[in-house]
Amino acid sequence: MNKIYEQILEKVEKPARYSGGELNTTIKPWEQVLLRIVLAFPDLYEIGFSHLGLRLLYHKINEFDAYLAERVYAPAQDMEEELRKAQLPLFSLETQHGLGEFDLLGFTLQYELSYTNILNMMSLAGIPLKREQRGEQHPLIIGGGPGSFNPEPLADFFDFFLLGEGEEAIIEILEIIASGKNQGRTKTAIKRDLHKVEGVYVPDYYQIDYLPNGRISSINPLPPAPKVIHKRVLRDFGSSSLPDKELVPWIEPIHDRLMVELFRGCTRGCRFCQAGMIYRPVRERPPALIKEYLSKLIKNTGYEEISLTSLSSADYTKIEELISSLNDCFAPQRVRISLPSLRIDSFSPELAASFQTGRKGSLTFAPEAGTERLRQVINKNLSEQQIIETVRAAFQAGWQRIKLYFMIGLPTETDQDLEGIVCLSKKVLQLGRQIHAQRAGRVKVAVSASTFVPKPHTPFQWRAQISMEETIRRQNFLKDKLRGKGLEFSWHEVKLSQVEGVLSRGDRRLGKSLEKALELGCTFDAWADKFRWDLWQEALAAAGLKPEDYTRARSYEEILPWEHLSAGVSKDYLIREDRLAEEGSSTLDCRARKNCSSCGVCPTIGARPMLVGGEKD
Repeated sequence: MNKIYEQILEKVEKPARYSGGELNTTIKPWEQVLLRIVLAFPDLYEIGFSHLGLRLLYHKINEFDAYLAERVYAPAQDMEEELRKAQLPLFSLETQHGLGEFDLLGFTLQYELSYTNILNMMSLAGIPLKREQRGEQHPLIIGGGPGSFNPEPLADFFDFFLLGEGEEAIIEILEIIASGKNQGRTKTAIKRDLHKVEGVYVPDYYQIDYLPNGRISSINPLPPAPKVIHKRVLRDFGSSSLPDKELVPWIEPIHDRLMVELFRGCTRGCRFCQAGMIYRPVRERPPALIKEYLSKLIKNTGYEEISLTSLSSADYTKIEELISSLNDCFAPQRVRISLPSLRIDSFSPELAASFQTGRKGSLTFAPEAGTERLRQVINKNLSEQQIIETVRAAFQAGWQRIKLYFMIGLPTETDQDLEGIVCLSKKVLQLGRQIHAQRAGRVKVAVSASTFVPKPHTPFQWRAQISMEETIRRQNFLKDKLRGKGLEFSWHEVKLSQVEGVLSRGDRRLGKSLEKALELGCTFDAWADKFRWDLWQEALAAAGLKPEDYTRARSYEEILPWEHLSAGVSKDYLIREDRLAEEGSSTLDCRARKNCSSCGVCPTIGARPMLVGGEKD
């Protein structure tokens, strides 16, 4: 490691965050590659290391001899202070090169409250924030992940974005950049060529005009940009290649386990869920491929836990068969299997027992809403009887601690729905005490309530977000009633939810506020102990903006900031679903062929569902 950086690491709390050299790291000779890429996660190492997407791209790029991929995570405050004091740039983990020395700097946009961290990392690297301030000597800046489906608040700072899945697209992007670099072409010329890659969005080529009231009057593409950018999708996800190795961290990340995606996409159609809309259609991996991959990686890493991840893992069509096979293979090696996302209507004690070993901890279920009426509004089609019977089965199987996850502020929510959260939670607690009569005092029900934030590309993208005052009132309603032994209640900080709501449905005018927020000292905004609402208010006011400019309701006719960016679901479908929500009508799971909801994804992007258990009639 560079001796100068070694001296700095001696002064910080967790030097392993920045030292690199983890097991299965790839290090290539800097001068022997055509193109150098650094993949950046805008949060601490422990959080960013757990992100599967960044690791997949890291290994994918490094499969090619011509390309080099390294990593960087947001430095903690002590490291930032030392870097600034020494006047040294933020550097990559693998070879300690400053970020400004790379050809391409790629940020993953996982959550809106990380946006000031992105700008801070660029600042620490000595890279000018604004796109027009950067020259040919600076790297191109790319963003990907769910935030790329409305990246407009970041449009002033990025050269381009990728909508959708990156495993194939990133190689096509690198080929164009490498060819342009080899020919001595300008960054402007290279960005013009990037329009050839499906899913690439170059903000330079879209002119946004505004009305006097701040709303968008038009979005005008400039040649050769298309009118609409459609997301990139890995059409043959089931047989797509997986890396032969996996990174093993020096310090424990928030999810210290080996992860594999069972499938991408979701067919449930929950109307609040952005991931369920933007990752359609469902595409499953064959069980044999999953088992082969995990066997190889357990041998290469020594991990003791495997996590079968997806939006709703228990919906995998061969889940019981897969878990049985994996247990037969890995139980003798004392490798545990975990299923992180369990739906109430797909839970069974037998399934849970197949991946829970030893002392039973807690099970988490997400009813989302307190009444059956409101669950129909959001298309979370669960009856109270289903919830109670599922929880009963869990208690009878030995679990004594249940976590229930709800949202407040959902469209059409009333105090009666809040009362439903209270009643349901108390019923679950009482049921647990009855079943565990000998140990009733050990039964716990932990209730969590986050604030609903409307997201782009969902049926609720036009809905208003409830005000801070109303959020606090509803939180207090629940605090007052969810008291007593055995009940625990937690909630999300109201001011964080407001800023998330502003950024999630924001437009390009917010670029000034983001820059001002960074100037005022806003970083790690997702961390409640670091978040500064007073500084964010000042940053918004500096651009002549207010939170309600973005948390307000929109009409179906209004031009939305992401109107030119398509996740494949049609506007007609989203409007239809929003209207069905108002009526309290549900839409069936489209996994069965007869239940196709005509969302538009399959014909728009030329993909179709792939279910290893076969499509249902």
